[in-house]
Amino acid sequence: MLSIIIPQLNEAESLPQLLDEIIDVKEKQGLDLEVIFVDDGSTDRSWSLIEAFSEKHHFVSGIRFRRNFGKASALTAGMRAARGDLIMMMDADLQDDPAEIPNFLRTLEEGFDVVNGWKERRLDPWHKVYPSKVFNWLVGRMTGLWLHDHNCGLKLFRKEVANELNIYGELHRFIAVLAFSRGFRVTERSVHHRSREHGHSKYGIRRFLRGFLDLFTVKFLIGFGQRPSHMLGAVGLFFFGLGTLGLTWLVLVWLLMNVVGVLTPEPIGTRPLLAYSIASTLLGAQAISLGFISELIVANTLRGEATYSISQTTTDE
Repeated sequence: MLSIIIPQLNEAESLPQLLDEIIDVKEKQGLDLEVIFVDDGSTDRSWSLIEAFSEKHHFVSGIRFRRNFGKASALTAGMRAARGDLIMMMDADLQDDPAEIPNFLRTLEEGFDVVNGWKERRLDPWHKVYPSKVFNWLVGRMTGLWLHDHNCGLKLFRKEVANELNIYGELHRFIAVLAFSRGFRVTERSVHHRSREHGHSKYGIRRFLRGFLDLFTVKFLIGFGQRPSHMLGAVGLFFFGLGTLGLTWLVLVWLLMNVVGVLTPEPIGTRPLLAYSIASTLLGAQAISLGFISELIVANTLRGEATYSISQTTTDE
């Protein structure tokens, strides 16, 4: 079964057409699927429509949040409720075309675990397109997974992927990256992107900046999530060593001035290097201490089975 999860916020005008298009694909392809609408705190008539859809079609269900919790929470709720072996994410604004569903299924059957959409011909304004290109390049550079459109809302993946990922905040855009880091096979597929007909884009400079912050979070989780002291310790040792060198140099200068008598005596305390060296030493010591504390937290809270991903065992049929 294919579970299609559709998070939506005040998208009442587009929901009927979107469901009709999904039903059309279902009937033409003979697909066994379910549609899960997640109402992320809408203030329009979205929920009443979802209730009507659920009463009319047995394969449609809905989840309603008490308030707006964000797309990651909506997707998490949908994945927990999904009964299918395959899960597809789809935006509710009609920019994602349900006609792509069979193509995604065929691509997944080629031996992949995640199929990420790629809006090759993107019908968005320039202030969304060009920053997105920069963002996608940075994601590839920092994570090693080179995709054209990490933020595409159309994604298909196996239930095993959903079971192993913990998405929160705005990490939903990094599902492919997080899956790739755990050894799942990821690919992308060009999709038909449609212009927005109803509502307004939720894109803005704040979301763009949050995306970069989340990218650093993902990089840390992938590289140092289970060994935080490797990063914090390295930073701490660098600054501690830098401060120690500065203080050692000042001690040497003091000896040359006051013991050997080679240099003219001057107050060491007036030199900026003293303040910089002390600050660097303290910063380094704090970073190293945070690394040890982080290791204690990880050691006492991380479940053993969360540190690896099993593909198959000898008992599988």
